[in-house]
Amino acid sequence: MSAVAKAMSKFRLAVVQLHVTSVKADNLRRARGLVKEAAGRGSQLVLLPECFNSPYGTSFFSQYAERIPGESTQLLSETAKENQVYLVGGSIPEEDGGKLYNSCTVFGPDGELLLKHRKIHLFDIDVPGKIRFQESETLSPGDRLSTFQTPFCKVGVGICYDMRFAELAQLYSRSGCQLLVYPGAFNMTTGPAHWELLQRARALDNQLYVATASPARDETSSYVAWGHSSVVNPWGDVISKAGAEEAVIYADVDLQYLADIRQQIPVTTQRRDDLYAVTSLQGAAS
Repeated sequence: MSAVAKAMSKFRLAVVQLHVTSVKADNLRRARGLVKEAAGRGSQLVLLPECFNSPYGTSFFSQYAERIPGESTQLLSETAKENQVYLVGGSIPEEDGGKLYNSCTVFGPDGELLLKHRKIHLFDIDVPGKIRFQESETLSPGDRLSTFQTPFCKVGVGICYDMRFAELAQLYSRSGCQLLVYPGAFNMTTGPAHWELLQRARALDNQLYVATASPARDETSSYVAWGHSSVVNPWGDVISKAGAEEAVIYADVDLQYLADIRQQIPVTTQRRDDLYAVTSLQGAAS
């Protein structure tokens, strides 16, 4: 492997677990500062949490919703350019055409918008005695898969509940993604039960890296996030993990290690395409 290829086979990823408040301006200011901190430590791709600019909840979506481009995405664009990083902007409530979406924007080091992913699978659950939440009461679902290219690797994007759907991760993997990013806000019921398990499953099944960004835990909020933002490698190991509080965590993504894993356990070439298939009904947006 040449020196250039070897250098490009590794890059530093940062995940920002932001303490989100009801004051949008404060959320934006702190997010900008933490991205700068991450870039200062050599990060080339930075991931923010779901609803990083606003509290998470059906009663908040319309109140904090913005059009894209708007205040929050303008800040993301400027922050990416100032720090020369790929910035996955968590998600924000988006208003478009009288509908609301839970949307993630990604900006390149030049500040240009690379993609907008609207949460495909809405979080509608009812666990008796523990939690009931219905995003579909206020939000509309997205209708496209979303990937973007970096000099290091191709990246697939999902938001929170999207992570539960193995087919989405499989399609991203088969399209060439080597990293999946999921801004997400699991709660105090689903978080301890499934948050890490799902990340490790998606990483192991598809032999790729998975990174998740949660808001920090705030016991006083109406929806309490689990926290524990993480990065998982293609072997299924958690290689970086936050606690419950605001933090920035780091991981070095090693694409040669990924290639080695796929060679040692070659499930990607051993699939029985004559017996089964997972197919997309439309191409991924990029």
